[in-house]
Amino acid sequence: MASAPSAASRIAVVTGASSGIGAATARRLAEAGYRVVLTARRADRIEALAKELTEAGHSATAYPLDVTDRAAVDEFAGAFRTIGVLVNNAGGALGADPVASADPEHWRTMYETNVLGTLNLTQAMLPKLEASGDGTVVVVSSTAGLSTYEGGAGYVAAKHAEHVLAETLRLEIVGKPVRVIEIAPGMVKTDEFALTRFAGDTEKAAKVYEGVAAPLTADDVADSITWAVTRPSHVNIDLMVLRPRAQASNTKVHREL
Repeated sequence: MASAPSAASRIAVVTGASSGIGAATARRLAEAGYRVVLTARRADRIEALAKELTEAGHSATAYPLDVTDRAAVDEFAGAFRTIGVLVNNAGGALGADPVASADPEHWRTMYETNVLGTLNLTQAMLPKLEASGDGTVVVVSSTAGLSTYEGGAGYVAAKHAEHVLAETLRLEIVGKPVRVIEIAPGMVKTDEFALTRFAGDTEKAAKVYEGVAAPLTADDVADSITWAVTRPSHVNIDLMVLRPRAQASNTKVHREL
């Protein structure tokens, strides 16, 4: 049984909550008793999700936010005295070109969203998490942050940096009442991840999952995040790697073709 959040730590901020893993995590945390604050750039998406959750009897608030805009992040953080959970989920991949021909702007965007976005929210919210007396930082990274693959260097570099951010933060704040949890999913089939990576090319996006009987879903990852967050406060899930059974590594996938 998941433990209910304490009154002092019941606010959960989820970035990138407009779709995919972020939206699924917001739903799961709301069901677990958290007051969820949904952030993303697409206001219409998070407002619709907040309405859905509220109508279901949960507590949810939408706050349009670009995690790469530090001034906006600081203004957002100023609205809170304490929070219990920060889920750094905003990010994504762009392109699958080799190093020799990759677009530097894609690399820059991936670094800013995945790494600096996580840094911005974590820095701004860390005092609020500590003030709760029982805070949790979640970093949603990727198996790309643990090993590389051809055509993925830009995304892999960003996710390696995000992994190191989580690992280093855990060392630096040990002794404070804040846990640092990293969730590293492998192949997750969502409506937008591969489509965004390949600039809307539906054929290329479909090939990512071609022949894979059961990739992970956004809800699979959200379920794992919620389980980790709701462990007793002295239990820290440092790193959880999730893959579908058909995926043995980033480069070894069983396809039924």
